Amino acid sequence: MRVPLSWLDSYCDSGLDPAELAERLTMTGTEVERLEHAGAADPEGFVVGAVLSAERHPDADRLKICQVDVGEGGPRTIVCGAPNVAAGQTVAVALPGAVMPGGQKLGKARLRGVESSGMILSEAEMEIGSESDGIAVLAEAGTASPAAPGASLGELLPISEPVLELEISPNRPDCLGIYGIAREVHAITANELAPEPWAEDAEATGEGQVGDYASVRVEVPELCPRFTARVFTNVEVGPSPIWLKQRLSAAGQRPINNVVDITNYVMLITGQPLHAFDLDKVPGGELIVRRAAAGEKMTTLDDVERTFDSDAVLVCDRNGPSGIAGLMGGQVSEVAEETTRVLMEVANWDGPNLLATSGKLGLRSEASTRFEKQIHPALTTRAQRIASRLMIDLCSARLVPGTIDVDAGAYQPAELVLREERMLGLLGMEISLGSAAEYLGRLGFDTVVAGRSGETIAVRVPPDRHFDVTREVDLIEEVGRVHGIDQHLPATLPARPPGVGALEPHQRFLRRAEDILRDAGLDQAITWSFVSPEAQAGLGPGGARDGRSGMRVHNPLSEDQSVMRTSLLGGLIDAATLNLARGAGRVALFESGRVYLPAPPPAAGGVLDGNFAGKRPPPAHEPHRIGAIVCESLAAPSWRGEAAAADFYLGKGLIELLGRSLRAELEISPGMLPFLHPGRAAEITIAGQSAGWLGELHPRVAAAADLPAAVVFELDAGKLFAASAEGAEVYEDLTSFPALYEDLAIVVADDVTAAEVRAAIRAGGGDLLRESRIFDVYEGEQVGAGKRSLAVRLEFRAADRTLTDEDVGEPRAAIIAALERIGGTLRA
Repeated sequence: MRVPLSWLDSYCDSGLDPAELAERLTMTGTEVERLEHAGAADPEGFVVGAVLSAERHPDADRLKICQVDVGEGGPRTIVCGAPNVAAGQTVAVALPGAVMPGGQKLGKARLRGVESSGMILSEAEMEIGSESDGIAVLAEAGTASPAAPGASLGELLPISEPVLELEISPNRPDCLGIYGIAREVHAITANELAPEPWAEDAEATGEGQVGDYASVRVEVPELCPRFTARVFTNVEVGPSPIWLKQRLSAAGQRPINNVVDITNYVMLITGQPLHAFDLDKVPGGELIVRRAAAGEKMTTLDDVERTFDSDAVLVCDRNGPSGIAGLMGGQVSEVAEETTRVLMEVANWDGPNLLATSGKLGLRSEASTRFEKQIHPALTTRAQRIASRLMIDLCSARLVPGTIDVDAGAYQPAELVLREERMLGLLGMEISLGSAAEYLGRLGFDTVVAGRSGETIAVRVPPDRHFDVTREVDLIEEVGRVHGIDQHLPATLPARPPGVGALEPHQRFLRRAEDILRDAGLDQAITWSFVSPEAQAGLGPGGARDGRSGMRVHNPLSEDQSVMRTSLLGGLIDAATLNLARGAGRVALFESGRVYLPAPPPAAGGVLDGNFAGKRPPPAHEPHRIGAIVCESLAAPSWRGEAAAADFYLGKGLIELLGRSLRAELEISPGMLPFLHPGRAAEITIAGQSAGWLGELHPRVAAAADLPAAVVFELDAGKLFAASAEGAEVYEDLTSFPALYEDLAIVVADDVTAAEVRAAIRAGGGDLLRESRIFDVYEGEQVGAGKRSLAVRLEFRAADRTLTDEDVGEPRAAIIAALERIGGTLRA
């Protein structure tokens, strides 16, 4: 919400400079998002002028040579092209040297041979309205001038002023009215607050009674707690005065005509939206508030035909809809220049229903922004009073006696009790009951000291705060923020029992796994849990792999974020594509997060498996996964040559690093997934159960994402955690006895995997075998077609002696026998 400072000061002058006021408001709970400036940067050089003469330019039909009195120095010659400039007018003038709102510095100019010493300004040039075809006339010829020639224009109009841009939280609709912000300023500064602008009502001088002109029937009182209406006759529709246009423009509203501008102006003061009907366009003057029929249509003021469902609430006349409750009026009853009778509607609507209708129609307005936060029905009469006075003053209207008021009586005033002891316990600082009562009084609460010894305060909550302040703790919050939590709250450590705050085992495990990947050179990414259906298809479990398409979101932000992810891969691909497109030299990313499968969680397992504490089962299976993508290489190239490419073996190395560092036994075997390169993909298993996949991205998938060669993997964190011995401390005595190393060259069929060879070696090696490592692979004529030779280094070690060849003879023979069982032979 935009709050012009001059308008705010008219209700409560803070006495602070704009930046300091913004800081104070923010620190007391009313967040100022930014401090802007409306109009010219400096009012210097903008003055009030009196047009002495306006003669046609001899060389230009559309220009006039004006003599303008601007105070000292005598009349100035100003060439003006506005068709409405005339002698005797009081106008706004910018003198040479003035800096215009757009930043342009004004100088003398020669127009068709005549030197012009200034500019007579239009509303658009002063940024107080949209009118640019003519000059802004402060007073017509023959009427009293509002200021003497040469007076500063800034004293007459705030043509240069700061504007506070506020971010109002959903629980504070009272701050969506400028008087509500003024009350906040009054509360935190104790400076004088102007009387409530709705304190006085207008005098009714119209003929008859309001019931003679209009009637209202509310069929859904649960959705329309209150509907008020007043009737005005002899209405003259025309432009609003300059002061009103300036305030609306500075607050971000576009001036339209005096009647519509009054509704917007009153809304900005009170936070209560209004709507004006042309009474002559309402058949019989009857309005009906009802639910829409499914498929019913109406054209709104923005010239869009809208279709409703049965949940929408409409304001209708006898012929059909004439407005959407709390959102926007219809063209059928729009106020126009020929309007002479106005029905002023000020109603209250059910916030949740209006918010739902706004979302379905894709329509938001200044009114809906306020109604959806649920404002109190009492605000309707406030707005009617201010609007009535303005209709009489600015539109020469006559108010018909009486007010139509259909009130469901839905809300009763709330009364609370504030205890001094409770206030001290929650805030941790001493605030007397007298000070608390004073702070609450500034905020509009009625307070009375109660209790036998005056230890409590009885508080009546004003309508503005009815839905926000409902408990004693809310009162304490109000007292604390006005008192100044940022200035007076003592710095103390919170009391806590020993041990609070320690990480759970699965949390320590995840951090360890993330640190391992980070230390390996990968960067952590956090991607959206929502993905597009197209991206979901074919990527990871839950996509094309098992025929599940994932769960759709009921209220998606967009179609590209309408499905819950079933794999981390889609988000990682998008992140890699974005980084490479922005010039990242190399991309290596990992993510640790949940996926969402449309199935119940398994009966066994912990939090990482998707089993959460609680009596109600979760609606879906949410296992935790660890995924990664590496494009091109993991390390940057150096003078020694290019780094190792991001191929299958790089990904396999990362998986083995995770398993080794987390002390978990992983098995990697050939696999096939549609989004992975055929022959360069593998399945990861733990204790015989599938726990993830690994492989190079399929060329078609990589090309569609504008990615180079990439290796990807995804692991089930729950299964990895269950298999990990991380955290279980194991100690082994150091030995000073050397190891004995032997190399074997083993010939096996080329369909025998290295994992099978290592398993056979471990099976036969016994206790003396500490490690086996394949360090070379050979294929060629010397081993024959369909075979390969694997060079394996064996490490034997004993804790109590130095080993000899005789000591390892038996395990060596057992290893050879185990290799023969899988078809292996020693290479000659």
